[in-house]
Amino acid sequence: MSKNNISGNIFDLKILNRLFIFCKPYIGVFYILIFLTLSLSILQPIRPYITQIIIDDYVSLNDIDGLKNMIILLFGLLIINAIVMYFHTYLSGWLGQNIIKDIRIKLFSHLQNFKLQFFDKTPIGRIVTRNVSDIETIADIFGQGIASIIGDILQLFGIVFLMFYINWKLTFISLATLPFLFLTTYIFKEKVKLSFNNVRTAVANLNSYVQEHIIGMNIVQIFGNEKKEYERFKEINQTHLKANLKAVLYYSIYFPVMELFTSIGLGLLIWYGSNQLFSEEVTLGVLVAFIMYLQLFFRPIRSIADRFNTLQMGVVSSKRIFDLLDRNESIKSNEKIKDVQINGEVEFKDVWFAYNDDDYILKNISFKIGKGDSVGFVGATGSGKTSIINLINRFYDFQKGKISIDNKNIEDYNLSSLRNNLGLVSQDVFLFSDTIYNNITLFNESISEDDVWDAIKKVGAEKFINRLPKKLQFDVKERGASLSVGQRQLISCIRIMLYNPKIILLDEATSSVDSESEIMIQKAISEILKNRTSIVVAHRLSTIKEVDKIIVIDSGEIKEIGSHKELLKKNGFYNKLYEMQYKNIVN
Repeated sequence: MSKNNISGNIFDLKILNRLFIFCKPYIGVFYILIFLTLSLSILQPIRPYITQIIIDDYVSLNDIDGLKNMIILLFGLLIINAIVMYFHTYLSGWLGQNIIKDIRIKLFSHLQNFKLQFFDKTPIGRIVTRNVSDIETIADIFGQGIASIIGDILQLFGIVFLMFYINWKLTFISLATLPFLFLTTYIFKEKVKLSFNNVRTAVANLNSYVQEHIIGMNIVQIFGNEKKEYERFKEINQTHLKANLKAVLYYSIYFPVMELFTSIGLGLLIWYGSNQLFSEEVTLGVLVAFIMYLQLFFRPIRSIADRFNTLQMGVVSSKRIFDLLDRNESIKSNEKIKDVQINGEVEFKDVWFAYNDDDYILKNISFKIGKGDSVGFVGATGSGKTSIINLINRFYDFQKGKISIDNKNIEDYNLSSLRNNLGLVSQDVFLFSDTIYNNITLFNESISEDDVWDAIKKVGAEKFINRLPKKLQFDVKERGASLSVGQRQLISCIRIMLYNPKIILLDEATSSVDSESEIMIQKAISEILKNRTSIVVAHRLSTIKEVDKIIVIDSGEIKEIGSHKELLKKNGFYNKLYEMQYKNIVN
């Protein structure tokens, strides 16, 4: 996602058409809103005309009874105008909020299917800005944008028509400052458009920085980098301040200038109208009506530029959202194979994989794992072990070769069906800010509490859960902060036991835990591995000594395959790794 400013066109029909697609479920409300907009454009200009009639036809003739009736009529119109304005304001806001609710749901659903590669490259704060702030701006298109602009323009036409109908000379005098006013409004609109684009970019950068540094606060603190990060944050915040102050500056110039032109127009009207009144070319009612018309005319003019910018920012935000919705970052889910219970055979055949273009992490990888077999992957950091796990989970797409499960192409599987048969225990277990129970069941309502306790007992974690306050209802806090690494791993094991997958993927599951926790986790893992195909990525070679087969990877290529004893006898890569680790343990 580009950090550059995006200049949107107010009349970008493609964007507006796509927005109105989201309006279809609420088309009845939309039509009511149009009717209310038209009603307001008629009700607003008609009041000065009635005021003129009251002054000229009733006040000047001392017609008290007629005056009472006209005042009742005018009061009734004011009540109707207030009621129409209430429903117009409420329904425009209601429509906008419901539309952005639907867009936000669609965007979040779309993002959930993206490859992990997209999230690797895109700052989280920028994605949050798109899904929250940018979408919120779209609501203004319906709340303060299109409906209000149409209403203002129709009202202006209605006012000008009645002014010309009553007295064309007074109309020309009253609107003498209009060319200057339009020029000022155009300049203001262009300047504010640019400043608003800068504000949106500054907000996205600020969100990205804050999100990233709150998550990585431990790194900031442990390296004593608080002062440097504080200074960087001040710079980003200062950029945000400058962008907002520039918009404030334009507003502070525009509105006084508009007030000046309004006052000049009113002054010209009173000067010329008074002369006309003294020479009896116009009546007092006409002069009063024109003063009211002039105030009504300049009021929407003052706000219309702001509304145009609101609409423009909504269009800009819509373009950003639709650009994201149009991105083809999803892993393709085939429907050839779905709702299937797999056996657990896995085969890689001449697989090449790169995260970035042709910078291959895996090169010509071929191996086969039988049903119920256990295989360990070892190698130096960055050799490609975790990439194999990621490809089996289909978090990423490979560039060359073929991956099969049960002799069927992995790309032919429906994603949900495939992943329902896979269980992953990673080095860094992610837990949501919620209860133990919800983190185990993942909000699956078909799972009962008895099912959860049964899984807990099978992995031997009953003692750990019972020690927690509120047991299953214990809140783990954000990212499981209230639990140790080992405890988070145990919850992951319980979750896998509960969902009962056929293939277990262990990505250095015990590399970051203490010896006591490792023993407890190893017992849980040995339980979940029973009668299942298991693929173990290990840092500690002691954890894979008993697997059926060990595959040694170096620089993305398979160097050796065999059992623990066979590989030691070869005196090759595995033997060197084993000796290095053994020496480290002895020392």
